[in-house]
Amino acid sequence: MFYTPSSELPTHLILRNQLRQVFFPSLGIHLPRPPQLFPSSPSSEASSKWLDAHYDPMANIHTFSACLELADLHGDGEYKLVVGDLGPGGQQPRLKVLKGPTVLSESPLPALPAAAATFLMEQHEPRTPALALASGPCVYVYKNLRPYFKFSLPQLPPNPLEQDLWHQAKEDRIDPLTLKEMLEGIREKAEVPLSAQSLRFLQLEPSEMEAFVNQHKSKSIRRQTVITTMTTLKKNLADEDAVSCLVLGTENKELLVLDPEAFTVLAKMSLPSVPVFLEVSGQFDVEFRLAAACRNGNIYILRRDSKRPRYCIELSAQPVGLVRVHKVLVVGSNRDSLHGFTHKGKRLWTVQMPAAILTMNLLEQRSRGLQAVMAGLANGEVRIHRDKALLSVVRTPDAVTSLCFGRYGREDHTLIVTTRGGGLIIKILKRTAVFVEGGGEAGPPPAQAMKLNMPRKTRLYVDQTLREREAGTAMHRAFQADLYLLRLRAARAYAQALESSLSPVSATAREPLKLHAVNTSTARPILGLLVCFLYNEGLYALPRAFFKVPLLVPGLSYPLETFVESLRDKGVSDIIKVLVLREGQSAPLLSAHINMPASEGLAAA
Repeated sequence: MFYTPSSELPTHLILRNQLRQVFFPSLGIHLPRPPQLFPSSPSSEASSKWLDAHYDPMANIHTFSACLELADLHGDGEYKLVVGDLGPGGQQPRLKVLKGPTVLSESPLPALPAAAATFLMEQHEPRTPALALASGPCVYVYKNLRPYFKFSLPQLPPNPLEQDLWHQAKEDRIDPLTLKEMLEGIREKAEVPLSAQSLRFLQLEPSEMEAFVNQHKSKSIRRQTVITTMTTLKKNLADEDAVSCLVLGTENKELLVLDPEAFTVLAKMSLPSVPVFLEVSGQFDVEFRLAAACRNGNIYILRRDSKRPRYCIELSAQPVGLVRVHKVLVVGSNRDSLHGFTHKGKRLWTVQMPAAILTMNLLEQRSRGLQAVMAGLANGEVRIHRDKALLSVVRTPDAVTSLCFGRYGREDHTLIVTTRGGGLIIKILKRTAVFVEGGGEAGPPPAQAMKLNMPRKTRLYVDQTLREREAGTAMHRAFQADLYLLRLRAARAYAQALESSLSPVSATAREPLKLHAVNTSTARPILGLLVCFLYNEGLYALPRAFFKVPLLVPGLSYPLETFVESLRDKGVSDIIKVLVLREGQSAPLLSAHINMPASEGLAAA
């Protein structure tokens, strides 16, 4: 199906003693298998989960994961690969359809592709899926690889100031240089962006401006947004072959849901920023949840009948990919890490990658009920994770730019990889392969599995073990008695502190105070408080040992100072008690003990 015969390989790879036999059940034939094309670990081939089906470093495919799609375009059970090729090096973007390793058809595109998706438009037989390709402001719909429908985004109202400037240029009331200066002022301050015509004009050299104005001044100003991302949403059933709607993200910070038959806008939602990645779940007519990763570094969650986001996940870095694995949103960031979030924004886990993440996609093995996330890295690795666990590592000879996993041809589990140099890699998952946590390189170090040299059991250890086994009930009762006694003593000490006002916080609701002279009440000032110092008059002298506290306003701190003079010359210190009283009451409201240090003058002597 996808196999490159050994006769087409470089001569230095054709080693007779390394040729092996590979059997593809979908074809029912045996083909010789060349030696391994990609570097791998020293593990044997039997432990590998993947079969190398095809590698073409000169395939000239330049795309990203959103523009890769596997679909049964003709309804014959033969799945093909749809590629929205970017056409680097000044080439025109093209829509390519591959069958196995060969290109089946090519067709030019008017603008760079943004996303590709396949969906069922209707329930009528034959159930042939349609192909939707987003490019510029349009969605091109194909059926049986033939153009079927073209949907264009509705035009936006132009900036009135910009429209007036071009009208003046049409009547030759302003020259091109004045027009440029005024358009630059509008671009910096106006809330409504400029049209593509004005932006193109601002990029020209002064010698080219007059010709451009003469060519376009008679044309009406049109402001057209473009599509940045696209995905599909089931209409009313959750079945795999159910009718789906297209969900579009636009440069105008909007999300549009299109009817699959009439291609009218069923719902419109606004976002605070431009969406770049979309993930949806549910059905449009029942209940759905939509996650949009935007250019401002946030992920917004929307639900049915909500015009604006309900939840927001703030990331610490820009997102480079978004994949939904069951009920977890897996986000790749430009800080070389994967993050797992719930739909309400709670972070579940984080995994650090060994290199920069270039692309992400979903790996789903329905026969085993497995869903995992694939991350293509700049070091040429494809890492497959289920939550934090690393399941597998696939190495490629170049940096990975796009990933796709699914049914290709008649093989149910095929991995499609494109590289930075335009190469195409096709790998087939073995039917006996089982993904086990820790199957990759990451995981605990080998030393963790080594047994420790435990010391021998001593006679004392054996005697204590026997004692605990025989007197376990009595020991537990003694422990409980000691615990209850400790709680009783703590309660008595706390009650005594409240009765004698030894606590630094008052226990009455009328005077909510702390000892630091802070009124803890939020609305009521306090009057009539006194401060008294109790001390040993043979050791200290306080000229102001009793004074009245001013009005305490809530929320303010009041420093109240007094001087203490040491009367002994032998460095003896004692405790000074501070009491906060209310006029007419004998019991203090607050009290504290200050452990006085030795006098500084005596210590120096």
